[in-house]
Amino acid sequence: MEIPLGTGALDLTRPDCELTVATAPGGEPVDVRAAAERALEEPLGPSLESRVDPDGDVAIVVTDITRKAPDDVLLDVLLERLAECGVAREQVTVVVGLGLHRPMTDAELEDMLGPHADLAVNHDPESVVEVGTVASGSSGEAATGAEIPVEIGEPVANAGTVLSTGVVEPHQYAGFSGGAKTVVIGAGSESLIRYTHGPEMLAREGVRLGRVEGNPFRETVDEAGDLAGVDFSVNLTHGPAGVLGVRAGEGRRVVRELAAVARGALSVPIDREFDAVVCGVGAPKDATLYQATRAATYVALGDRNPLRDGGRLVVPAELSEGAGDGTGEERFYRRLREASDAESLYREMRSGYAAGAQRAFVVARVLRDHDLYVTNSEVPDVVETCLMHAADDVADALEAGSEVLVVPDALHTLLVDG
Repeated sequence: MEIPLGTGALDLTRPDCELTVATAPGGEPVDVRAAAERALEEPLGPSLESRVDPDGDVAIVVTDITRKAPDDVLLDVLLERLAECGVAREQVTVVVGLGLHRPMTDAELEDMLGPHADLAVNHDPESVVEVGTVASGSSGEAATGAEIPVEIGEPVANAGTVLSTGVVEPHQYAGFSGGAKTVVIGAGSESLIRYTHGPEMLAREGVRLGRVEGNPFRETVDEAGDLAGVDFSVNLTHGPAGVLGVRAGEGRRVVRELAAVARGALSVPIDREFDAVVCGVGAPKDATLYQATRAATYVALGDRNPLRDGGRLVVPAELSEGAGDGTGEERFYRRLREASDAESLYREMRSGYAAGAQRAFVVARVLRDHDLYVTNSEVPDVVETCLMHAADDVADALEAGSEVLVVPDALHTLLVDG
């Protein structure tokens, strides 16, 4: 059995354990270019042409290296259609939605965007414009009276037309990513990130993996997207076999349609409990501990936790960039490194934390109940300082006689009640 590691794979062999594989049903892959062109011809809501000012600047916000998306193809299709609308190439700026992640290098931009890399700029969270506020408290809950500033990067805030590409995939807080989130989080400031990723929001009913309707996190980023003037989104979703669909148009509708496609392709019923779960990640997410730990939290905090009490999580990850170099990654690493144990860290962070540190909060929540082993990494010492265990190989992290669930693609598998 193979599970992903970096851009390759490793063999999982443990004959003294009972292995069960959680394989998502998947679906038939589509040709991305053809699907994107068709999506633009059949938009969900107003057409791109009706949303574009041909005399104004256009900002296209794209995801960064932590997401796996054929942004070069989506940009190709968008730029061709914009040219037909009378928008010259020099009117377009491609903004890389970093959030609080590290800036992408020139080489990474060329690899990701191909011939369109010359249009790209990294989002600067220090250079933003306030476009309005959202009230804290939503989805039927009483507002606290606080107004949360919605601040957007200057190239986006100053553009006449704001477009976005992105991936609609399972997300720990938003239910599914994509839509306005690419813009207001990726090209926003700490203010909205701090609020949406803070303990008050993450503790709310409805903020959970795989849920869009009635999700206060999702509703907040959609409201912020209205303030930011997100005019049109082109998103895709993918499964084990590749890209399963592309939709374009109004962000809310795009997310909901693709989330339905993703749920059908990624849901795996679970009707028993296991001693351990091996959570596959692979590139690009397994480059940093910050991103790789998503695999463990998606499994343990999803619709159906498949672990017995005291069961362990095993995540093979290269960690070529260690804990990660961005502001959020550094805050995540510092909180875990300085903590004495998961329970006290979780209690401490319930009172608040800096934007970016939310991943430490969610990891601590899982570590209160389960041990987490990170295997095959280049930096086992970093793992060991973060309340986790390092092992040379997956087999070393499993106890003899264990009943083990293997989830080859933990970030794109929804474990549900069987």
